Amino acid sequence: MLGILALAAFIWWGGKILRWSATMRASLLLVIFVAVMALQLTLPTGHPLREATGGSPRPWLILAGFGLLAAGYAWLISGLKARAQPKASTMSESAPLFSETELNRYARHIVLRELGGPGQKKLKQARVLVIGAGGLGSPALQYLAAAGVGTIGVIDDDLVENANLQRQVIHRDEDIGVPKVFSAEAAMRAQNPAVEVRPYHRRLTAEIAEELFAEFDLILDGTDNFDTRYLVNETAVKLGKPLISGALSQWEGQLSLFHPKSGGPCYQCIFPEAPAAGLAPSCSEAGVVGPLPGVVGAMMAVEALKALTGAGATLKGEMLIYDALYGESRKIRLSNRADCPICEGK
Repeated sequence: MLGILALAAFIWWGGKILRWSATMRASLLLVIFVAVMALQLTLPTGHPLREATGGSPRPWLILAGFGLLAAGYAWLISGLKARAQPKASTMSESAPLFSETELNRYARHIVLRELGGPGQKKLKQARVLVIGAGGLGSPALQYLAAAGVGTIGVIDDDLVENANLQRQVIHRDEDIGVPKVFSAEAAMRAQNPAVEVRPYHRRLTAEIAEELFAEFDLILDGTDNFDTRYLVNETAVKLGKPLISGALSQWEGQLSLFHPKSGGPCYQCIFPEAPAAGLAPSCSEAGVVGPLPGVVGAMMAVEALKALTGAGATLKGEMLIYDALYGESRKIRLSNRADCPICEGK
């Protein structure tokens, strides 16, 4: 009996080494089993050949039972693998979401518990529109592109001027006279060729705002005039888009996320009307320290990443105020205004 078991072991495992197919090995074992059972059932008790092959059919039937259990288990596992195989095949045939270069580039994001692979995937699939490619828009655009936001739109009707270069770091000296959106586009594509950049060299007006905003998931407002800010806010509220708004003055900057659809006030709840002339001078009139737009613009980009991925807590219902002159920052709570004509205090 031991000799037959040794032969069976050689056929199964030795045959595997010799690269015999599983069907061939199983067939040979079945032939041996049938031959042994024939001897056990036809030869009389005590016959030398019957004794040499176990003396009774019982041990062979027990072995056969264990063999059937093992075969059944293998068949079950094989069936489960077969059911999963079509999905795996589809995934392997389709283009991967990230190239090896992108995986290496975004590795510091992917290892963050709050972002990880799913968060980076959301960024790649996101569409963000930045209003203005100036002081706030420059760092925001750079960091959105570097972070791997899949589609970035930028609208601005200005040209790069020499006086911009003290703070608008996305532009270079050789870009003077070039539309800001095209200068910013070139810088973003040079920074990250994997992102799609959509430049709009025009002024944002009520005629195009709604159609333009509808193409994006999130709006960043880095403009420096109240008429545009009110238009941006009204359109974002109407379409239910989250709006990240920032502002600068000399040494101080502020930013917040406005999204009445998911709770919190809108921009006009906080600033019901534009201040009187002279009370809120522009950067060209009052001046602004060069790195300040970089600080606040980068903060706006961080808020965008959090809003797009669900990481942490955004500045919805709060305003962050940063005082660069004294190195202080503080947050204040923002409330809905019941008589707001834009969000109606929602």
